[in-house]
Amino acid sequence: MKALIDECLSTELVDLAVERGYVGSSHVRWIGKGGVKDWNLMPVILDGDWTFVTRNAYDFRGAPGAPGAKGEYAKVDLHAGLICLNGPADGFTLETQLELFELALDELDRDRDLINQVLEVTLEVVGDQEITIRRYALPES
Repeated sequence: MKALIDECLSTELVDLAVERGYVGSSHVRWIGKGGVKDWNLMPVILDGDWTFVTRNAYDFRGAPGAPGAKGEYAKVDLHAGLICLNGPADGFTLETQLELFELALDELDRDRDLINQVLEVTLEVVGDQEITIRRYALPES
């Protein structure tokens, strides 16, 4: 697996991916695709066989209650995986990004196969912080 980190996330996530053995990982800006619209980024993701890492879960997998009903991955039959790092709009710091991505990589250590799957790591702040990890098929079949 090689991760392509979305421009909404820090380039330091690439360093973490490489450090954890995902050599060949990169950042959207580093491959000259900064500012490219999501729908124009999809061919790059698919042709490069990238596992895409983003904070824009809605744009790529659709609404949380109906993943795959909409979003860029709804139009895809085969992909190398999508990792969504979800958290509050306020306080999504570099530290938070690294923590959530580290948990995603820990999950991948248990099962590296993300073909046609989404891995979501979500930080919810309701009183105390709670982190949930969810993996599911997309498309469903």
